Amino acid sequence: MTLLDDDTATAVRQRMTDSLTADHPSPWADAFAAVPRHLFVPAFYQQDRTGAWRLTTQEEPGYLGAVYSDSSLTTQLDEHGVPSSSSSQPSVMLAMLDALDVREGDRVLELGVGTGYNAALLCHRLGDGSVTSIDVDPGLVETAAGRLREAGFNPTTVVGDGAQGHDRNGPYDRIISTVGLHSIPKALLEQATPGAVIVAPLGYGIVRVTLTGRGHATGRFLPIPAHFMARRIDAAAPQFDAAYLESPTETSVPPADLLSRLRFPASLALPGYASCRWLTESGEFHGVGLWTPDGSTATVLTSGAVRQVGPRKLWDTVEDLAKIFGDEPARDAFLLNITPTRQTVYYEDTDGPSWALPATP
Repeated sequence: MTLLDDDTATAVRQRMTDSLTADHPSPWADAFAAVPRHLFVPAFYQQDRTGAWRLTTQEEPGYLGAVYSDSSLTTQLDEHGVPSSSSSQPSVMLAMLDALDVREGDRVLELGVGTGYNAALLCHRLGDGSVTSIDVDPGLVETAAGRLREAGFNPTTVVGDGAQGHDRNGPYDRIISTVGLHSIPKALLEQATPGAVIVAPLGYGIVRVTLTGRGHATGRFLPIPAHFMARRIDAAAPQFDAAYLESPTETSVPPADLLSRLRFPASLALPGYASCRWLTESGEFHGVGLWTPDGSTATVLTSGAVRQVGPRKLWDTVEDLAKIFGDEPARDAFLLNITPTRQTVYYEDTDGPSWALPATP
């Protein structure tokens, strides 16, 4: 164990747990109070005022307070300096674990080993033999497995594509993803037991579904907002230069709406979308860029000028959403229905507006 795993760390960890469970007691409280997050996050990155990433280590005075705060912590950057792994916000982790509704003897599959912290919480509650965690990044898996052993846990850790599951340890009674998905992968449905619960991030929300039959499941989104590191897939870069050459059309939907009231429904209607915002030299909001993995791209300025290229007219979809949602909709008003051939999100009920999700390969 590290030098920080002393009475001070234990006390800070308990305060975090008490804060997380102050409004609603949770059966996961003992796990959060016992598992040392600092062991799994010995260092993390923070952005300074210029946007540059700075590494924070255990030697710095604010480290312990930050590790045991209700904050998501970036733990890995890719070769381009873009975050590629993180330790999720503890309150979101708790909400997802509560939604998982585990029971003694349940076998759990976790998509996204990450730091290993979430797997450690699962092991503390269920035991090592009940937990399988998979991640596509060999380095993350190796590091997390070592830290799990140091903490006294030994779940099955696997290098692989989480969307394919891990059939060898199935079938699973509970499946939880800490990786952002576009839909629930077919392999997970096939490796789940009848009545199994799956909790997974979809877009800017988290869905909880229960299997009701072979290839069939239904459920609802949790009320909390969330955004997780996306599953790593090949995706086209935004085509801003090509969009700039297009003749503009006009929109009455303010581009800022994509970053606020329409953010969540857009993530369901345009799975996998990414966006950026542009500022003027004086720092005023000027517009947004929007793109999807197929290369479709839109630019929208505060003047109302829209330029779009690619297979889909992305801003047309945003305008359709603006007609449906006058205000930011509650996430738990959205339902997900899964059949062997289709996954559909509905707003309010199955007679309401709906959006088909893409199949996950």
